[in-house]
Parts: sequence; C-alpha cells; structure tokens
Amino acid sequence: MHKPIRALLLAAGFGTRLRPLTLNTPKCLIKINKKPILEYWLDKLEELGSERILINTHYLAEKVNHFLDTNYHQNKKIQKFHEDILLGTAGTLIANSEFFINSTGIMMHSDNFTPMKLKDLVEAHQNRPKHCLITMLTFSTNNPKSCGIVELDNNGIVKAFHEKVDNPPGNIANGAVYIFENDFINWLIKNHPSARDFSLEILPFLIGKIFTYHTTMSYIDIGTINALKEARSIKI
Repeated sequence: MHKPIRALLLAAGFGTRLRPLTLNTPKCLIKINKKPILEYWLDKLEELGSERILINTHYLAEKVNHFLDTNYHQNKKIQKFHEDILLGTAGTLIANSEFFINSTGIMMHSDNFTPMKLKDLVEAHQNRPKHCLITMLTFSTNNPKSCGIVELDNNGIVKAFHEKVDNPPGNIANGAVYIFENDFINWLIKNHPSARDFSLEILPFLIGKIFTYHTTMSYIDIGTINALKEARSIKI
C-alpha cells in the first residue's frame, strides 16, 4: 500500500525577470490562458489525490493569501508557510521536514508550466531502483545553458549534473519536481541541515542516487517574458 502524498509548492520568489508584470503581481499568479499558474499546479495535485499541500510565501504574500483564501477557503488540505526572510529551496524543505512524516513527498516550483500530469512521475518513483533517494522530473530544453543539465546512465540515474554552464553536455534538463520518502528527509537533515539552495548544495551529493522520469511534453520556466509568451501559446 502506497503512502499518502504531501506536496510543497514553492511560490515565494520575486520574479524579477518578469518585471514590470511582477511589480504588482507575484509570479505564481501570472495567468496563462486566464488561469494563474499556481492554480494549474493545485489542480494537478488535486487530481493526484494529494493529502496535504503546503505553499510557501514571501514576495507579495498578501496577494497569494488573498487568492488562496478566496478560491480555496474550504479546502482544508492547503496550508501556507510564510517566510519573513527567504530560506531557499533546500531551507524551506528542511524547515518543513515534519510536514512529510509518514508520506511520499513532492517538491515543485510554481513558476514552471507544463500540460503533463503527475501520475506517471509518481509511478516511476514507486518503481525506482532501491538505492535511489529521490526521483527527478526531466525534460528536453532548447536552451541548455539556462538550465540544470543532467547526464544519465543506462538506467535513467543521474551520473553528473551541470547547473547553468555555458557548454553543457546535452539538453536533458532538471524540471525541479522532486519526489522522495522519509529516508531522504532523514538524510538531508543529518548531512546538510544548513543548506539553502537545493540545486547547488544538495543535488551534487546525490549523484548516483537520483532516478529520473522524462516528459516529452512542453515544460517551460516562465521566468522571462519570452518564456511566458511561449507558455501562453501551448494548447492544453
């Protein structure tokens, strides 16, 4: 029997590259086809049957709170975690480690857009090699130097990781959706209790222990105006 799924949805960023759109609107509430990107992820997690969802806030937190209170006030699954000072991707996960007790955890960024469903990723994680601590979503990118690029062995396990370098070996990118169990949380707290950046301070220590699931669907970081335009052109 599989454990319940609990998700951490990262929604605290400033969205500086999307200015002026993000001067008054947090990046997670930027709309694609008249729907905030945060809502797309909440729909995916609801479809997956997530037991609880934790959303971190910081920049324009009052607007994220208003959106959630207005649209999800009856949804007891959703919790908010406000950060007066940004903790970083790893720091947020560590600060909320108890949230994931006795569950399968998912961490994702609310500023990525994709029409894919999460079910296949979860199934891949459930069938991962036993020595792998996490499962990472990957996708093919047309701009490898702007992404974290992974090299994989024949079993789909990460053997090298290149975070935004000029000439990366390939175009298979880290989608920054991670699935894990309590053994990973225990490892994280024991070995890297003060980490802040997940990509730079955690992933390099997991080489050989990261299983991957590759989506062939569009996967876009809406961090720039051009990327947002591309996301808005996708038919869902």
